[in-house]
Amino acid sequence: MSNAVVNGMAGAGGGIIAQIITYPLQTVNTRQQTERVAKKDSPQAAAGSTLAQIVRVIKSEGLGGLYSGLKPSLLGTAASQGVYYSFYQYFKNKAEAIAAENKRKGRGDGSPGMLSWLIVAALAGSLNVLLTNPIWVLVTRMQTHTQAEKKITEAKREALFKEASENILIHSTLPDQLDALDSIKPRPYGTFQAACEVYHESGIAGFWKGIVPTLIMVCNPSIQFMIYESLLKHLRTKRASKKQGLKNITALEIFLVGALAKLGATVSTYPLLVVKSRLQAKQEIGGNVSLRYSGTFDAIVKMIRYEGLHSFYKGMSTKIVQSVFAASLLFMVKEELVKAYAVVSDTSSKILSNAVK
Repeated sequence: MSNAVVNGMAGAGGGIIAQIITYPLQTVNTRQQTERVAKKDSPQAAAGSTLAQIVRVIKSEGLGGLYSGLKPSLLGTAASQGVYYSFYQYFKNKAEAIAAENKRKGRGDGSPGMLSWLIVAALAGSLNVLLTNPIWVLVTRMQTHTQAEKKITEAKREALFKEASENILIHSTLPDQLDALDSIKPRPYGTFQAACEVYHESGIAGFWKGIVPTLIMVCNPSIQFMIYESLLKHLRTKRASKKQGLKNITALEIFLVGALAKLGATVSTYPLLVVKSRLQAKQEIGGNVSLRYSGTFDAIVKMIRYEGLHSFYKGMSTKIVQSVFAASLLFMVKEELVKAYAVVSDTSSKILSNAVK
C-alpha cells in the first residue's frame, strides 16, 4: 500500500476521533458565527460563555442538540481528511523528490523549504474543498437549523404584534395566534431534508455556497502545515545533532506541535471562516434584508454595515479551543496509526519471509 493511501486512511481515522470528541464545541461555534445581531444589540449578544451556551442548548434541545449534523459531519471528516492527506502525501513526495534532485545538482540541503510546504498544502486543500464542500454545506445547515427556526418564529411574532397594533379585530385574536405560534416545534431535520432545502433555494450551485471564502481558507491548512512541518524539521534536526535518531519524537510532542500550528492558522484566517458559515447557513431568517447574503462580497459589506467589524470574530475563543484540540488529536492519532501500520507491515513481511524460507 502506498504511503499516500496509508496517510489518507490514517488522517481519516484521526479526523473521525477528533471530530466526535470536539463536536459539541463545533456546533456551538457555528451558531455563534451565524448569529446575526445589529450593532446596537451586540453587547447583549456577546454575553454568556461557551459553557453557558452549551447548557442552554442542552436545556432547550437536549443533549442531541449538541450533535446536530454529526452523521454527515463524520462522513465529511472521513472524506475530507482522507482526500486531503492522500493528496498532501502525494504532493509532499513530489516536493521531496524535487528537493533531493536539487541537492544532487548542488542546490539546497535536500529538504523542501517553507514555500514548498505552502504550495503542497494549498494544492491538496483546493482539491479537497472542491470535492467535499457539499457535505459541509449540509453540516452547517443541520447545526444551525434550530437557531434559524427560532429566528423565523421571532420575526412572525413581531409581524403579528405590528399587525395587531394597526387592526383592532386582529388584536382580539392575538393571544390565540401567539399560542399557536409558540406550539410549533422545529421540524425534524435530517440530511435528506437539508439537501432538499439547499436544492430548493439555490439548485445544484447551492451545494457549493461559500466556495470562494472556503478556497481562500485553503491558506489555513497551508499555514498550519507550513508551521507543522517546519517545527517537526526543527525537532528532527535537534535530535540528529544530539545523535538521538529520528524516532524520538513522541506522541505528546506531535500533539503540541499540532496545537501550535493550528493556533497560528486559526487566528490568522478566522474572519473568512465566519463569512463561510454565514453563507452556508439558512438565508431566509426573518424578513430583514440585512440578514440575507447573495455572495461573499455582499456578506462582508452587510456584516460591516449592520454588525461592525467585531462580527468577524464571533466565537473565536470557542473555535480556538475546538480546532486546536481537534487538530492536535488528529495529528497525534494519525501519526500513531501510520506507525502502527508500519509495525504491522514490517511484522507481516518478516513472517512471510520466514515462511518462504
